[in-house]
Amino acid sequence: MKTLLKDMYDCFYTPPEFSEQKQEVEECHQTLIQVLEKPERRLVLQIIDAKDRIVEDTSIDSFISGFELAWRLSMELNQYEKERSVSRCTARRLGALSMSGKEETK
Repeated sequence: MKTLLKDMYDCFYTPPEFSEQKQEVEECHQTLIQVLEKPERRLVLQIIDAKDRIVEDTSIDSFISGFELAWRLSMELNQYEKERSVSRCTARRLGALSMSGKEETK
């Protein structure tokens, strides 16, 4: 089920552009390349990659949670409509019975 929801996420979710933020990240990255030695650059890139994975996983989890909430609400509304429909039918039958009962007493 989670794979299906992930596929739906990939199909329906369009991430925002964030062009200014991406430009800022790229500028900071270039500055770090100039200032840091290779081991430190590698460490910074690992941190950025890990943070990107967290953001992506959080986004997917949020989508799936929202979908599951919508699904549960839909099931609740369907159950409510069924109960309401049964109540109406029962009320009509009781109304019909009381009408026939009134006519018999007259």
